Amino acid sequence: MALRIGEILVEKGIITPVQLEKALAEQKQTKKMLGNILIAMGLVTERKFLQVLSEQQGIPFVELKDTAIDQKAIKVMPPKFVWHYKIMPIHLENNVLTVAMSNPFEVWPIDDLETHLGLRVEKVLAASSDITETARKYYGVGADTIERILSQEAPDIGTKTETKENKVEDLEKMSEDASVIRLVNQILQQAINDRATDIHIEAFREELSLRYRVDGALYDVEISDAIRHLYLAIVSRIKVMSGLDIVERRLPQDGRAKVKIGNKEYELRVSVIPALYGENIVVRILPTTMLFDVAHLGMSAKDLDSLEQLILKHHGIIFVTGPTGSGKTTTLYACLSKLNTRQRKIVTIEDPVEYELKGVTQTQVNPRIGLTFAAVLRSMLRHDPDVMMVGEVRDFETADITIQTSLTGHLVFSTLHTNDAATGVTRLIDIGVEPFLIASSVEAFIAQRLVRLVCGECKENYKLDQMSDVLKQMVQGSTTIYRGRGCKSCGYTGYAGRSGIYEILLVNEEIKKLILQKTSADVIRNKAIQSGMRTLQQSGWEKVAAGLTTPEEILRVIQ
Repeated sequence: MALRIGEILVEKGIITPVQLEKALAEQKQTKKMLGNILIAMGLVTERKFLQVLSEQQGIPFVELKDTAIDQKAIKVMPPKFVWHYKIMPIHLENNVLTVAMSNPFEVWPIDDLETHLGLRVEKVLAASSDITETARKYYGVGADTIERILSQEAPDIGTKTETKENKVEDLEKMSEDASVIRLVNQILQQAINDRATDIHIEAFREELSLRYRVDGALYDVEISDAIRHLYLAIVSRIKVMSGLDIVERRLPQDGRAKVKIGNKEYELRVSVIPALYGENIVVRILPTTMLFDVAHLGMSAKDLDSLEQLILKHHGIIFVTGPTGSGKTTTLYACLSKLNTRQRKIVTIEDPVEYELKGVTQTQVNPRIGLTFAAVLRSMLRHDPDVMMVGEVRDFETADITIQTSLTGHLVFSTLHTNDAATGVTRLIDIGVEPFLIASSVEAFIAQRLVRLVCGECKENYKLDQMSDVLKQMVQGSTTIYRGRGCKSCGYTGYAGRSGIYEILLVNEEIKKLILQKTSADVIRNKAIQSGMRTLQQSGWEKVAAGLTTPEEILRVIQ
C-alpha cells in the first residue's frame, strides 16, 4: 500500500509525527488540503512539498526559471486560462500541451483546456510563485485584464488622437470602467513591487511601450501587444486619477494623485506631454512618508562630519550640485530634517514639492502666474525664516537674492546643475554673480551621484582580467572585486538599491582667494584636493573596496 504524503514527509524527516498530527487535526476541522495546511503552518515550503508530491504521484517537478518556454505554447494558451487557473504552458508538440500547475488534483483546468483548445494536456508541478512570475514575464502585466476588456468591449481606440465628442464621452466612461481601473492598478502595483521610481508609457506608430525606472536605470516591461488598443483609455484613467483634463491633448499637463497599495500610501506625480502618436505619460512614484537622515545618505565618516558642521552654521549658502536624478533633493531634505526643531523657522521654495516635511513651510513655484523662485524669495524674507531652501538657482536674479539672503543672517540650501563641486563656482560667475559675493556667502559646494549597490542575495567576488588605465588607477593593485551574479531578488540585474558618492569642496580662505581671482575650475579643484577634498571617484572607489558596488558602476555615473 502506497504511503500517504504526510507519512512520506515524516519518513524523510521534513516534519515530525507530532507536527503531522497537528496538521491532520487542522485538516479535519477546515477540510483544507494537507499540503496547504503544512505550508501555512510554516512546517514545509511549497517547493519542498511539491518535490515530495512529485515523487509520490509520479508527476515531474520543474524549476520554471531553468525551463525553456515554448513560444508555440504561449500563443495557443489564452491569458484568461493562465490567470484564472494559475497555470503556465511550457511546451507544445504533436498536439500535446504541457502545463505547469501547483495543484495536480484539480481536474477542471485540464478538462477545460482540452475542451477549448482541442489538445491533449499533460501536467507538471511548479511552485505557484514561479508560475505567477513566469506568466507575468511571458504574457505581460495585466494580460488577463486586457483580454477581458477587449473581449467584452471590442473597442477601436488605437493610438490615433480623436476629437469627436462621442469618442471623448466613450473614453470618459471607459476610464471609470472597473476593468480599466484594474489594469492601471496592476501597472502601478507591479511597478511598486519592482521598486520602480518612475513609470514611462509611450505611444509609437504600431505599439505602446511600458518601461520602469529601477535604481536609476530604465527597463522594458513585458506587456501584451493588444494593450495598444487600450492606450487612450489608460491615458484617460491616469488623467482622471490626477485631476487632469482628459479632453485636452494638445498641451502638456501636470497633476498629482494619492493611491494606497496594500497598507502603504504613495504619492503619484503625473506628467503628460503630446507626442507624434499620442500623449506620453511619466508617473513618478513617491512614498507619502519618508525618513530623511543625513546618517543614511551613504557618506564616509569624514564627509558626514563636514556636512554636520556645515548645517549648524547660522548663515551662508550650501550648494548641492549634480545632474538630474543624482539625489540632490534627498540630501537637502535630510539636512532640513536635521535642523527641523520648534526653535527654527524653515521655509522652502521648490519646483515641484516632492515630499511633505512636517513643520516646514513649503511653497511650489508657478511661473505661469509669475510665482517664480525670485518672486517667492522676496516674500519669504518677510516670514522671519532661520533656514531657507531654494530648489534651484537657474538665473542671475534668483542667485543674487539668494546670496543677499545669506548675507543678512540666514542659512540657505540650494542646488546647481554642474558636473562637479569646483564647477559650481564658474557656473555662478557665468550667470553674472560677482566673485566677491560668492567668496563671502558660499560655505561649500557638495557634488554627488547615486550609484547602484551590489545585490546582497547574489553577491560574489571575481577578478578583473583586463582593466583600462582609469580602472587600474581606481583599484590600485587590488583585483578582487564584488558583483551581483543576478537573481530573482534583483530582477537579474545584479544590483539592488542605491547610495550616494560625494565630494565636498569647503570654501576656505585659499579657495576664496582663487574665486576672487576668477581662477578656472581645474585650479580650484586641485587646491581643494590639496586641502583634503575627496573626489567623486575616490568616494566611489571606497564603496568598491568595501564590496558595496562595482568599478563599472562608478565609471558609468562619473564619466
